[in-house]
Amino acid sequence: MRRLVLFLLLLAATAACAGDAKPHQYLNVPQHIDGVPYSDAVLAGDTLYLAGRLGIDTKTRKVPADLDEEARVLLDSVKAALAPAGMTTDDLVMVTIYCPDLSLFERFNAVYKTYFPNGHYPARAFVGSGPLLFGAHFEIVAVAVRQHPAKPAGKSK
Repeated sequence: MRRLVLFLLLLAATAACAGDAKPHQYLNVPQHIDGVPYSDAVLAGDTLYLAGRLGIDTKTRKVPADLDEEARVLLDSVKAALAPAGMTTDDLVMVTIYCPDLSLFERFNAVYKTYFPNGHYPARAFVGSGPLLFGAHFEIVAVAVRQHPAKPAGKSK
């Protein structure tokens, strides 16, 4: 009998939580690559999953000639994908960078550090890869978690 009561309580709690679940939000930014079937980011609760981002001009699909500029375009693209969810680079918790040339590690890091002025970096991997789309030198996939959950509209402290 005790197990049945516990089971029913658990079932009721699960049903109550399921009613509070918000649907995922599929976010795209103006720099979205036209004609490619993906969302720039998906917000599930307070967690934002960023799709692979490249440091390219999304209209021409060209990579900047300068590697440092490519890294800046890429990281600005990450910031742009975080913004619709009300997040910043401070909310990033995991970043994976793919690069076909691992000798670019330090060069990328020099630009990457400037996007985290407080010195608090997300967990990260820098992974050697095969060729990237459009001849890019870097691709980022990331996860962000909102540090301070958004307050419902109309509510104040």
